[in-house]
Amino acid sequence: MSRLVVVSNRLADPRKTAAGGLAVALGDALSVNGGLWFGWSGTIVEDGAPGEGEVHTQQAGNVTLATVDLCKEDHDSYYLGYSNGVLWPVFHYRLDLADFDAGYIGGYRRVNQLMARKLMPMLQPDDIIWVHDYHLIPFAAELRAMGCKNRIGFFLHIPLPPPLILAAIPQHEWLIRSLFAYDVLGFQTQYDVDHFSRYARKEVGAEALNEHEFRAFGRTVHAQAFPIGIDVDEFVALADGKEAREMFDRMAVEYSRRRLLLGVERLDYSKGLPHRLRAFRQLLRQYPENLGSSTLIQIASPSREALDTYSGLRQELESLCGSINGDFGELDWMPVRYIHRNVARKRLPGLYRVASVALVTPLRDGMNLVAKEFIAAQDPEDPGVLVLSRFAGAAEQLEEALLVNPYDTFGTAESIQQALQMPLAERQRRHQQLLARIREQDVHWWCRTYLEALTG
Repeated sequence: MSRLVVVSNRLADPRKTAAGGLAVALGDALSVNGGLWFGWSGTIVEDGAPGEGEVHTQQAGNVTLATVDLCKEDHDSYYLGYSNGVLWPVFHYRLDLADFDAGYIGGYRRVNQLMARKLMPMLQPDDIIWVHDYHLIPFAAELRAMGCKNRIGFFLHIPLPPPLILAAIPQHEWLIRSLFAYDVLGFQTQYDVDHFSRYARKEVGAEALNEHEFRAFGRTVHAQAFPIGIDVDEFVALADGKEAREMFDRMAVEYSRRRLLLGVERLDYSKGLPHRLRAFRQLLRQYPENLGSSTLIQIASPSREALDTYSGLRQELESLCGSINGDFGELDWMPVRYIHRNVARKRLPGLYRVASVALVTPLRDGMNLVAKEFIAAQDPEDPGVLVLSRFAGAAEQLEEALLVNPYDTFGTAESIQQALQMPLAERQRRHQQLLARIREQDVHWWCRTYLEALTG
């Protein structure tokens, strides 16, 4: 049987109970026949030389974890500069936030070459290689240049924008041409596949052989949507765990006289947090029955705080929270509780379950697994309501959620009010359908169907 080699920017030890569903699913797939998980170590060597890095290996059961150090120059150009300063904003449709510094792409290519060079001696002839996310788009092309003949797949965890937005990236032709070095391209949604198809046909003259096969540059690539899921059973078990039950009991007592609305995400401009707060403010203005009776808990965990864009977002968010609390708060009630730190994963299911409404309203998101975690954590007899942005990849699957346009402040406020007023029977019906869908297409289904396409 072929060995699986997973390549990603960062690794997780699949044996650790704190690992999320993705790490568990990849760990399971790697463990079947023994496997290798390869990526950046997270270590930045201050005085290291560009294009060089030491490899470290350790065993996690029958899975080998292999990592490469990066020097500061490589890290800053590959990770901060190109991956998160160019690709992340452009792929989330934010051209205004992209820093098209020509120097960054050199570091991005150099690190992909470095990592391919370090992985190549570890490969066996029949290995199946699965590369993950935007940090490593040209990784297969670098391996091919070194003579690698293995089957190589790629999965993009974030959205792929339309061709005209992609075309704003300097050397975008090289970037997308790199994707043709793969055998299988996995995307989160059919929209992403359509964007790739249009770009490939219009910009590089690819021939569409059928719905999923595209040929260009002497290679044929298979492109398909594989929406990522969560490990539903694992998350239900977390919800029944001691930490989650304690969180639920404490919050249920503290907010026994109020309805809780909940937002949980990283502090990132793609998540639409200021738009969400303005919609909540509009809810309080437009539906005053919520004054004193509805509280929004917004958890925004730290993310890339060294970048100016993120520090500015934090200031805007804190200003909005203070303004709403100042305008509407009472001595015994604050409308917004804003938390800028991580909440332990074992406690989150209890918080999800006590919430009447979850607000998952990104401006653009590849999938958004918080929406699926919220569904899994609910009490089927008295479930909460999911208010979901139509611009989250999850909206393509979760049609029974209340879908909103996060740019429409008034419309989102109306949908939040609808969620707060929704009858029990309707809440139960919607939740039953949503839960069935996330069970059917969970993270193990995602991993299995992708690998079937890659090995088939």
